[in-house]
Amino acid sequence: MKSRLQEISDNQHEKIEERLSSSRNQGDRGRPIFGSKSIKFDASERVGAIANGGIGAIQVLVKKLGVANAIDRDLKLLKFHRPYHESDHVLNLAYSTLCGGSRLQDIELLRQDENYLNALGVDSIPDPTTAGDFCRRFSNGHHEALMDSINSIRQKVWSSQEDSVFDEANIDADGVLVKTYGECKEGMSLSYKGTWGYHPLLISLAETKEPLYIVNRSGEKTSEHNCAVYFDKAIDLCEDSGFRTVRLRGDSAFALTGNFDRWNDRGVKFVFSHSAHKELVSNACLCDESDWEVIDRKSAKEFERQRPKNFKKEVIEQKGYRIMKLKREDVIEFQHKATKCQQDYRYVVVRKEIDNARC
Repeated sequence: MKSRLQEISDNQHEKIEERLSSSRNQGDRGRPIFGSKSIKFDASERVGAIANGGIGAIQVLVKKLGVANAIDRDLKLLKFHRPYHESDHVLNLAYSTLCGGSRLQDIELLRQDENYLNALGVDSIPDPTTAGDFCRRFSNGHHEALMDSINSIRQKVWSSQEDSVFDEANIDADGVLVKTYGECKEGMSLSYKGTWGYHPLLISLAETKEPLYIVNRSGEKTSEHNCAVYFDKAIDLCEDSGFRTVRLRGDSAFALTGNFDRWNDRGVKFVFSHSAHKELVSNACLCDESDWEVIDRKSAKEFERQRPKNFKKEVIEQKGYRIMKLKREDVIEFQHKATKCQQDYRYVVVRKEIDNARC
């Protein structure tokens, strides 16, 4: 930031601090605070303003990183450019989302905003109908090409970071059910919850919350469907970028034991939840009782706050419901070889004692 702009910013900050400080010591004025002064509105022919002022900075960053060039290089979707290229469509959709848009129709508001167009340095942007036609042209291969293109730019950003950033990369996987109310949505299906929609897969980098891969799937697909492929792609991306340690994480759905050996052989670490199947439970029961350690989950707070009245407990007592309370937790770890593995792996087992009593 230029020195003059920094000086203006500092002065404004000081003025705000003074106003807030003086207001804390004021008593009752005898009237409401809001609406005490009138406001005058005017329009200027030479100066324009937009609600999303940061879009100009985003456009500068996009140009500096060469995002548009990378998208046009990897994504071949249009036979003719009249006049918009693939990157124009992709950035148009991305910018609409950044400006608060939630559907294609919101693009029309931006098309009618002269100052928005001026900030991007364009005469026009694709309208909602054209944007919708562009989206319908996508196939799975096009999605892959676009994600790989964005990730190539991501690597360029990572390369400018400090060396300590590359100590470790934690790759998280998760799936979420997305309900839809339409009847003409291609690829939608019934989920295990009985709702129509989709079940997209998200592979993200935990340290920066960056979505490395987003894969749309029909609602009937399980959480782990095809996730090993994208785990591998994310591993390759992080290792090629220079991360020294790569760790995979996810809930029990992503504990794909058939992949453990090959991930371990290439030096990848992984931490997954695991379902309590019979073999694991029997192994835990065979452990000596003295080997179990009590888990102490005492609050780290220095003092206990006064808890408010528990209205939920009152209702439970009135209805005579059973209430489940955690009495005790123990933990133990041992080596175990899953059915689809050739090697032993470390398993951490938590045993919970639940009081299931009637109030």
